[in-house]
Amino acid sequence: MHEVRGKDGVGAVMDSMDLEREKGITIKSAATYTRWKDHTINIIDTPGHVDFTIEVERALRVLDGAIMVLCGVAGVQSQSYTVDRQMKRYNVPRLAFINKLDRVGANPVHVLNQLREKLKLNAWLTQIPIGLNADHAGVVDVIEQKAHFFEGDNGENIRTEPIPESLKADAEAVRSQLIEALADLDEHIAEKFLAEEDPTPQELRAAIRKQTIALRFVPVFMGSAFKNKGVQLLLDGVCDYLPQPDEVVNNALDADKDEAVVKLSPDPSKPFVGLAFKLEEGRFGQLTYMRVYQGVIKKGDLITNINKDKKVKLPRLVRMHSEQMEEVAEARAGDIVALFGVDCSSGDTFTSGPRLTMTSMFVPEPVMSLACTPKVRGDSSNFNKALARFQKEDPTFRVHTDQESGQTIISGMGELHLEIYVERMRREYNVDCVVGHPQVNYRETITNRADFDYLHKKQSGGAGQYGRVTGYMEPIEMGKAEFKNDSFGNSIPPEYISAVEKGFREAMEKGPLIGFPCSGVRFVLTDGASHVVDSSELAFRLAATYAFRQGFMNASPKILEPVMEVEIAAPTEFQGTIVGQLNKRRGVVTGSEADSDFVKINADVPLREMFGYSTDLRSMTQGKGEFSMEYKTHQMVLP
Repeated sequence: MHEVRGKDGVGAVMDSMDLEREKGITIKSAATYTRWKDHTINIIDTPGHVDFTIEVERALRVLDGAIMVLCGVAGVQSQSYTVDRQMKRYNVPRLAFINKLDRVGANPVHVLNQLREKLKLNAWLTQIPIGLNADHAGVVDVIEQKAHFFEGDNGENIRTEPIPESLKADAEAVRSQLIEALADLDEHIAEKFLAEEDPTPQELRAAIRKQTIALRFVPVFMGSAFKNKGVQLLLDGVCDYLPQPDEVVNNALDADKDEAVVKLSPDPSKPFVGLAFKLEEGRFGQLTYMRVYQGVIKKGDLITNINKDKKVKLPRLVRMHSEQMEEVAEARAGDIVALFGVDCSSGDTFTSGPRLTMTSMFVPEPVMSLACTPKVRGDSSNFNKALARFQKEDPTFRVHTDQESGQTIISGMGELHLEIYVERMRREYNVDCVVGHPQVNYRETITNRADFDYLHKKQSGGAGQYGRVTGYMEPIEMGKAEFKNDSFGNSIPPEYISAVEKGFREAMEKGPLIGFPCSGVRFVLTDGASHVVDSSELAFRLAATYAFRQGFMNASPKILEPVMEVEIAAPTEFQGTIVGQLNKRRGVVTGSEADSDFVKINADVPLREMFGYSTDLRSMTQGKGEFSMEYKTHQMVLP
């Protein structure tokens, strides 16, 4: 495979979208498979950018093992923290691969120390490099005690030799450290260690496999993927240390037995159970990616979508290699396949028998919103089609219409995330969009009591309009609007009281100050006057509206702004910077809680000040900070 926007300028095979090739980043996960020796390995390549974190979430939800790729120069980066948390959330065993050892400044020992100190992983080297930077020629396998040199244009020729004399001492030291680390975890290796016996390579590999699957150990490989140096040994490591489908415990819930937990088995004779984890719009309609957990699925089978209680027939079954497809007749437990013509949602469970459901993936809340409208009104149909499709494909992309402003608001995981979708609308649906900050929904209220006395009188020949309302307004609890009738007698006929209330309610919808809805007002009607001929519902409704405006402006009106409850999680070293930035944004810190190397900060911040905060937070925390927010209340805007 090619390096992303690599030295050959072609771009990665797994990055099939034009946007991915142009920007040089992975935007959506892509599935493929390979046969290595006597194993079949299903692979999902996921994006590295934090904005596309849902792609990593759904890949880890359905995979049994992972390779954490780290840069030999930069080491543990911002996204490494996020991916580490995701791997721990789904209890996925992992290997670490230190890449780019042919770059200037590569230092695998420094990266190893970062894995231990920053990510708190029990990581140990299984290899050491033969040369670094431009001199990188291969790796020494400290378990087998052999040196592997990768030759040829793409490292396809592997030459295996005894360890060079210059590296023997380093290899022996790393091997001793590895055995000592395993002795702390594995009883068999501990016995050998205490008896001062040297474990065989087979015993070491068995111990590493056992502890890796138990999530207590992370074996570290290294090399340079650009020239395939070390990649073959990494694939050996996948076969040696990561679990097979029958070694992983997968559970489902029985919908007919009050969601009792059912253990799934890869046994081909058992009923089929699969999870749809990703949707994509392909050339032939919706493409549904599915992981098979139990039983066998065949082309033409009739299976049931448990979530929608709907039976579907499988017209085609394919294996994916990025955007290329290979027709297959059947798929077994552990396989990842794609289905055509199946209407479903991400996270739906399919079975051929019992009503079992799989637990779905964790979906983070969006952190950024934009107002988005098509430039040309005639494009509305395609605009809506695009939004509906993108929402189905990506659970972190949300769309809603603001009831007050009427704006279409798109929300996602960051600026790049939303920018990509706006660009996809232009390319795939020919819809040019105008984007901007969403309108902040302010409120208007009063702070004092004020009287009103308004006469609405209009004569235009024939029956006119006449209605007089008298009373007062006073502030009440925010979020409420009350109408109270304290009038006596028939100064206002009873049939017009409802018209007065209607006028008050209508006036509350558009305040006199800046035209936003009013809140926290009680309107008390004490008196009024009517005319036998000219009074009508319309007259009293208009009288109440104008009376409200009159009283409102005399009651010390104020503008209220929405305040959000914000929770920020970031490494402790950035706490001071984050608090300083919150103060600049008129935020009030309400609490903080330190946990190991991370701190959780709670603050109340006006919504208007939160626009662009996700980008600022990532900048000031080197991409390691995350935040979530929800509406708390409206507070007065300070002058």
